[in-house]
Amino acid sequence: MEDQRSFNSPRRTLSYSRNRGTTFSVFEADNKKASGVGVSGDHGPNLSEVYGFVGSISTVVATVIFMVWAYVPDPWLHSIGIFYYPSKYWALALPTYAMVIIATIFIFYMGLNFMATPPPSSFNSIFDENSRELVCFDSVLEEDDRPIEPYSDIGIDQINELMFKD
Repeated sequence: MEDQRSFNSPRRTLSYSRNRGTTFSVFEADNKKASGVGVSGDHGPNLSEVYGFVGSISTVVATVIFMVWAYVPDPWLHSIGIFYYPSKYWALALPTYAMVIIATIFIFYMGLNFMATPPPSSFNSIFDENSRELVCFDSVLEEDDRPIEPYSDIGIDQINELMFKD
């Protein structure tokens, strides 16, 4: 079982200082942490942080390699011993193909959304299976005695009357 002092929590630190009957100093907790006394060794790096770090480093390395391949002249690559590499054509073709594919995906996605949307003249754009008609309570009851009305849709005629009323 770990010692309670190994956690750097204000609540535990204050309760520990009250139990001891001594004063609490912020610098004491920092000095303990800096010296390594009372720090638990069970905590390691988070797996997603490791993957993020490795991914960011590999992205930077791949970008540098791509830039060197794309911009350094062939005789310089031959002078440092690099003879096998793809044609310089692909330095322009791959990013161009990638951008065209991304643009095509966006256009295709918008087209699917337009196909799934009902036309403006359809009643499906006004009513659906969750639409509720307005329920009116007896007007005989006083204002304070009436229950709260359940939620419902506002009719299109009421909306037109409110918006376009002269």
